[in-house]
Amino acid sequence: MAQITTTLVTFPAGATSGTATVLAVQPLPEGAGVIVDATPFHPLDHSWPDQPGDTGVLIGADGTEHAVADCLTGGIGPDGQFAVGADIPVRRGEETWQWLAVHVLDGTDGADAPAPGTTVELRVEESRRAALSASHTGCHLMALALNEALADRWRKEVRTDGLGQPDFDSLAMDTSRIGLDASTDRYRLGKSLRKKGFDPEGLREALPELTEKVNTRLAAWLAQDAAIRIDTPGPELTARRQWACELPEGTVQIACGGTHLHRLGELASLTAELTLSEDGSEFVVVTTPKRA
Repeated sequence: MAQITTTLVTFPAGATSGTATVLAVQPLPEGAGVIVDATPFHPLDHSWPDQPGDTGVLIGADGTEHAVADCLTGGIGPDGQFAVGADIPVRRGEETWQWLAVHVLDGTDGADAPAPGTTVELRVEESRRAALSASHTGCHLMALALNEALADRWRKEVRTDGLGQPDFDSLAMDTSRIGLDASTDRYRLGKSLRKKGFDPEGLREALPELTEKVNTRLAAWLAQDAAIRIDTPGPELTARRQWACELPEGTVQIACGGTHLHRLGELASLTAELTLSEDGSEFVVVTTPKRA
């Protein structure tokens, strides 16, 4: 493989197509993994697998179209060993590793994949990207609205979010998953959160009121049609990117490696459903966007 430090990516600016040079083709259990020098495809992050990888097509120099069934994060360690996804033993960005977007051509052994050194065209499935972007933007907005709704439940000072509210979302987060129709965030309400100062007393009874507060705030923000952008220090896959939204209260930034809408006006509605597990240990929020 040609020596590169990291794949260059164009998805942070919203790109869904581009041309690139094939660097290598790696065999994978799912098929052939094509690695290029630059890509518009968003890969699943093995360190924080919230947003799925893009799908689409890869078109060879001879015009042959190959379906891209997935896009994963891959890496080459200091010993030259290639690993992908959950098999990578270090977090993304480890400086002794090369970091790569791996385009999975489903069901092929790679014999018919574009050869290293050739130029290919990459096209992301735009409707799927748009759905994931809507869900991911909704996920961040929900987090800010939820932090505000739960602000009076903190008994100690803790770190705050971009709007100055106690950051329940980051302090209690267990898992976050971005889907085509909604995002699902799961929060742990265990002893460690109580020690930090969060009071869960009466939370179940307060769910209807909290839900109303969150959804009222979300509707108000959508009505402002705020601009959204991804701030990034460079085009590298490993760059530390920030989601930025120009809300009326101020521009908010949240660390994020995913894809997003360009304006809140692209959503017709955004609603959150709040539930609590039977034993009270898990708080779940499902946020559903409806695109305009």
